[in-house]
Amino acid sequence: MKDEIQQGRRDLLKLCGALAGSTVAPALLAPVAGIASAADPRKATSNDEYILRGGYVLTMDSSLGELPSGDVHVKAGRIVAVAPRIDMRDVRIVDASRKIVMPGFVDTHQHLWTSVLRGSLRGDDPKFGYFPSKARAGAVMTPDDFYHSVRFGVAQNLASGITTVHDFCHNVPSPAHADADMQALEDLGVRARFSYGRFGEPSTRPMDWQDVERVRRTIVPKRSRLTLGVVVAPTTDNNGTMRQSVFDDLSVSMAHIQAMNLPYTLHYGNLTHGIVDVMARHGWLGADLLLVHPQGFTAAERETLVASNVNISIAPVIELQYSTVRSGYTQFAEMEALHARMGISIDSSAASANANFFNEMRALLWAHKARGTQVPLTPRRLVELATIDGARALNLADRTGSLTPGKQADIVLVRMDDLDIAPVVDPFNSLVYSAQPDNVDTVIVDGRVLRRDGKFVSIDTDEIIRDATRSAQRLRKAAGLA
Repeated sequence: MKDEIQQGRRDLLKLCGALAGSTVAPALLAPVAGIASAADPRKATSNDEYILRGGYVLTMDSSLGELPSGDVHVKAGRIVAVAPRIDMRDVRIVDASRKIVMPGFVDTHQHLWTSVLRGSLRGDDPKFGYFPSKARAGAVMTPDDFYHSVRFGVAQNLASGITTVHDFCHNVPSPAHADADMQALEDLGVRARFSYGRFGEPSTRPMDWQDVERVRRTIVPKRSRLTLGVVVAPTTDNNGTMRQSVFDDLSVSMAHIQAMNLPYTLHYGNLTHGIVDVMARHGWLGADLLLVHPQGFTAAERETLVASNVNISIAPVIELQYSTVRSGYTQFAEMEALHARMGISIDSSAASANANFFNEMRALLWAHKARGTQVPLTPRRLVELATIDGARALNLADRTGSLTPGKQADIVLVRMDDLDIAPVVDPFNSLVYSAQPDNVDTVIVDGRVLRRDGKFVSIDTDEIIRDATRSAQRLRKAAGLA
């Protein structure tokens, strides 16, 4: 039966080009006894109720604080209450003792379509590095490849405690590819913003605004965990060089974005120097803009961005590995001193070689300390950036990022008695300096348990790895990555 279901999904993916408005049949996930499972990630029932009992609760809500021993009540996918003790009759009790109970991590920017390229990249090699490799691979990827890559990337994310991801898809060759990407997000049960981008970045091809509108009207309203955004990218001439009028088509993009009332995201870097001033003059800076990579800003640009409430996504590991030489150091200290709205991100698990969100917090801490600035950066602040501030940067803080009653139950439990993290005295300190994905015991999204006891409940990781490997091997030949 399972093989038939999986074959049916693959057949449907191949038909997506002809049926752009359709979506792939969702994976069937078997229900598991105990607390709420991912039996059907799209549906909640009144029976999905339990109490996480006796954990070290980090609410990431300043009005609730931390509870060294506390309970979290979850019902129908939402957090009902957080307190030192919650006693209710006929409600399932889940032992959370010896575990940190906290909101799931929020990744503010990740190119999930590149996940399968991980084994083929060679740093900054001029032929086999990240940028030339993703350009060649992107040109030959099928909807199947997209589906396998996104599933692979999301599985890595969930294993690292990431429950919300901004899927920055700056390579949408067709509506079928967009459908495959979003179906993978749905099938794995993660909360996500899907940011629709044109094929390549920068690109000679225009955005398919008609398909963006199709997604906005027909897909997003049916998926409670999915929101939609748009990628804003520079335009090139046919020879790949930047146009002299690189910003001219921004007015077209912004007209569509504003008409659809969508958030939009832009990479900041060598190709976009000067764009802050241009966008400020036209009134295009605001809380709906997420600007990725705070490197190379002038002092005036920093002031303008903060005054305009622009959100900033930092990718600490990638910025240390790839961007510092080209674009300068990460300007976290300068933006923090101005109280900028910021979150943390993986960028690409292919380029960084993993999706370890604990490493992202550590890398930002190390980069900050290496600069020797006087701006403080504590472990508590890093966990804020990785959770509630990431949710704010994606304009999702009303539903996730903290264990606030009324929000969706996106929760992770981290074991405190593992060899590499014990003994835990200050949980913030241990999360930043010691914790690894292997310490993540339980991952809950919308109240449903996706991982328990360090293992996926209903996701077949062997199948995900096989499919991702098959796509990766095909791409190595088709895109000349070998």
